[in-house]
Amino acid sequence: MKGGTGGGGIALEKRRWRGLAIAVLFLVVLSMLVPLGFLLGLHNGFHSAGNMALQHPSPSGDRSRHIDNLVRKLGPTLPKDILRGHVNEAKNETSSRNATPKFQQQKGIPIPPQVVMQPVTGKNTSNVNGKARTKAGPDESGGLCELKYGSYCIWHEENVEAMQDSMVKKLKDQLFVARAYFPSVAKMPTQNKLSVELKQNIQEFERVLSEITTDVDLPREIQKKSQRMEAAIAKAKSVTSDCNNVDKKLRQIFDLTEDEANFHMKQGAFLYQLAVQTIPKSLHCLSMRLTVEYFRDHSFDKELSEKYSDPTLRHYVLFSNNVIASSVVVNSTVMHAKDSLNQVFHVLTDGQNYYAMKLWYLKNTFKDAVVQVLNIEDLNPDYYDKATLSHLTLPVEFRVSFHTKDNAPVIHNHVSTFSHFHYLLPKIFRNLEKVVVLDEDVVVQKDLSALWSLNMGGKVIGAVQTCSVRMHQLRSYLDEHRFKKDSCSWMSGLNVIDLARWRDLHISKTYWKLVKEVSMKEGSALLASLLTFQDQIYPLDSRWVVSGLGHDYGLDIEGIKKAAVLHYNGNMKPWLELGIPKYKAYWKKFLSHDDQYLSECNVNR
Repeated sequence: MKGGTGGGGIALEKRRWRGLAIAVLFLVVLSMLVPLGFLLGLHNGFHSAGNMALQHPSPSGDRSRHIDNLVRKLGPTLPKDILRGHVNEAKNETSSRNATPKFQQQKGIPIPPQVVMQPVTGKNTSNVNGKARTKAGPDESGGLCELKYGSYCIWHEENVEAMQDSMVKKLKDQLFVARAYFPSVAKMPTQNKLSVELKQNIQEFERVLSEITTDVDLPREIQKKSQRMEAAIAKAKSVTSDCNNVDKKLRQIFDLTEDEANFHMKQGAFLYQLAVQTIPKSLHCLSMRLTVEYFRDHSFDKELSEKYSDPTLRHYVLFSNNVIASSVVVNSTVMHAKDSLNQVFHVLTDGQNYYAMKLWYLKNTFKDAVVQVLNIEDLNPDYYDKATLSHLTLPVEFRVSFHTKDNAPVIHNHVSTFSHFHYLLPKIFRNLEKVVVLDEDVVVQKDLSALWSLNMGGKVIGAVQTCSVRMHQLRSYLDEHRFKKDSCSWMSGLNVIDLARWRDLHISKTYWKLVKEVSMKEGSALLASLLTFQDQIYPLDSRWVVSGLGHDYGLDIEGIKKAAVLHYNGNMKPWLELGIPKYKAYWKKFLSHDDQYLSECNVNR
């Protein structure tokens, strides 16, 4: 009994261990099958709440469906038009499930489409967290955009910008490639026909692109020409050729293109300077018309000479050879003055523009202010050396550039200063003690009467200082013992000048002496002016003047509106076409839009 009982227990124990071994083996096999199932695409049967994929059953069963999914994932991407056809087929199958299926023969490996379920809305958009979402469309690679919030593909479809003149750019690219392949093909005797075809297409494209730069002007048959060129390039690529020849030709074309770009860059810089330094046609027309009219009838030429030398009045001095620019300065100053009866303006110009200026200020009135026009060429020859000052020079503008520490980018600073003729003011206005000098490229927005009550503490000139350029930064041009390192430069545009103090300190004599000493150095006028007025500058509050409207696009608009004077220093003057558009309105509103001469010469446009 005991022996039989013991033998049965051993058999039972063996069966238990055999069952456990089978269970463990089953778990091991199952752990291997689950990853394999995911690799074969079984996970497509599970879908998330945000993006649900519908798989249509196929007659081949589950195995064929998994194979098709693998082919779809690993196979080549089809073009957009073919993919759209498959999507349309899938949609047709979805809408007509009960209809008899039609089997069509297809070449290659069939790729069953994956239809993405669209949200149920009235149109093609849904709303996620209050933000619109466009339905999925084809991406750039020809596949479908994945419909999920924040998809780059959907964002790209919504925000893509159409390329301007894309056809012209395509033609240039084709011409570039054709030129690279042509020399190699031309050397092959067996490819004479292809060589002639390439040459004809290249000549045709060169003719078209030499005359046209926009898609709008392209001829109607350009699409066919592009297709012919594309076919010729494809043939050239299929021909076995020496890659070194193609590489050399591409490098030659690249070098030629780089040279052409440099040429156009230099030409653009030249044309820019030409536009800056020449008088616009409209202003030249105005000057000529006024000059002719002056000699026709100048019976109204009456001047109030007694006011011109009255030291009790407020005198403003302006150097200009531009009728409109000087008129805007005078008009804007008078319009904001509390009392224009005591204002006297002295406009100094050259002989070429003198009569036009004369007639303009005789025909136009500026409230109760009076305007005197002086010809700088008729001044007393004892005032200056005509060999040195042969023609009128306006305030000089400099762009000072220098490198900072740690290889930082180059910093450009614009500084404007007096011209040689400014140093004749004490002799020209012998009876005056104080004047305010304005540049022709300023606009006055507030009353300037407070300038006449300034106590400058014995300083000669009141000016806005710019400490972005200090004297020590110009040490390579100056002798260090002649300047203070921390001295700031100053700006012309709006300046208060104490002529009595000027005469006492012999400022003009000091200036001409310094001009001779630094005449061989670059920027001699700037250097001489900075040294002449060293320790003689009374700094005006920076709120008086906002500078840079002729070169800086990033000025604060609120600061511009609050400033008393706007200074358009720089190349982009407001009367030029290349002036900064958003700053022109402050200047144009002081033009006389009803004037006959301005309308006839298109100055107001």
